[in-house]
Amino acid sequence: MAYLEDTRRRSAEKLTNAQLKETPDRSSIRPEWWGTAIIIIAPLVIWEVLARSGKISSLFFPAPSVIFLTSIQLITSGKLSIHLGITLWRVFIGFFLGGISGLMLGLAMGWSRPLRMVIDPLIAAAHPVPKIAILPLIMIFFGIGESSKIVVIAVATFFPMLINTVTGVRQINPIHFEVAENYGASLNKILTRVILPGSLPMVLTGARLALNIALLLAIAVELVSAQEGLGAMIWLAWQTLRTEELYVSLFVTAALGMILNFLLQRITLYLVPWQTEQKI
Repeated sequence: MAYLEDTRRRSAEKLTNAQLKETPDRSSIRPEWWGTAIIIIAPLVIWEVLARSGKISSLFFPAPSVIFLTSIQLITSGKLSIHLGITLWRVFIGFFLGGISGLMLGLAMGWSRPLRMVIDPLIAAAHPVPKIAILPLIMIFFGIGESSKIVVIAVATFFPMLINTVTGVRQINPIHFEVAENYGASLNKILTRVILPGSLPMVLTGARLALNIALLLAIAVELVSAQEGLGAMIWLAWQTLRTEELYVSLFVTAALGMILNFLLQRITLYLVPWQTEQKI
C-alpha cells in the first residue's frame, strides 16, 4: 500500500513538473501589439520631424499633426461623416447583392457537376476582366446615377464569393453525403446540415475578400464618376492641392479596411469555432 501511494505521489510530482515546464513565463511574454504600435508610430515621428524641419515639402507631405488637426475639422464640420456614410452605403449594398448572388450560384455549382461544367468556362473568362473597365458599359445600361456604381461593386464582389463557395462545397468529404443519404436525409437537410456547415469556412473567406474588393471598387468608382464619397473627396483634394485632406481620406479608408477585416474575423471565430489559427 505504501508502495502504491509513493508511486502515485511521484507520478503527480512528474505531472506537475511537466506542466510547469510547458507553462510559459508570463513575465517573458510581451504583448504582440507593441510591435505593431512601433511600426506605426516610428515612421509618423520621423515624418513629423522631417516636415517640421523643412527636409521634405510640406505641400506634398504635410506633417502628421497637421493631418490630424484637419481630420478633426472635417469631423466637426460633418463633411467627413457625409462622405464616409455614402461610401459605406455603396460598399454594403454592392457587397450584399453580389455576395448573395455568388453564394447561391456557388452552392449550386459546387453541388451539381453538370452545372459547374457549363458555367465554369464563363466564370474563367469573365473573372480576369478589370471591373472598373466595364463601368462605361454598365453606365450605358443603368445610367450615370447610383445604380451603375452599385452594380459594378456587386459584379466585383460576385466572383470571389462564387469561387470560394464552390471550393468550399467541393472540399467536403464525400462520406458526409453518403452518411446523410443512408439516413434518408432530404435535399433540404443535406443543404442545411452538410453543405452549409462544411463550406462555411471558405464562404467566410470569400466574404472577407469580397468585402475588401467592394471597398476598393467603391473608392475607384467614386474617383472617376461621383461627387460624394471618400473617392470623390480624394479626387477633389488632389485637384485643389489640399493634400492634408487627401491624406485624411486615405487614412480613413485604411482604418475602414482594418475595422471591416477585424469584424469579419470576429464573425468567423463565432460561426466557425472549430477552425482555429495555427500559432507558429
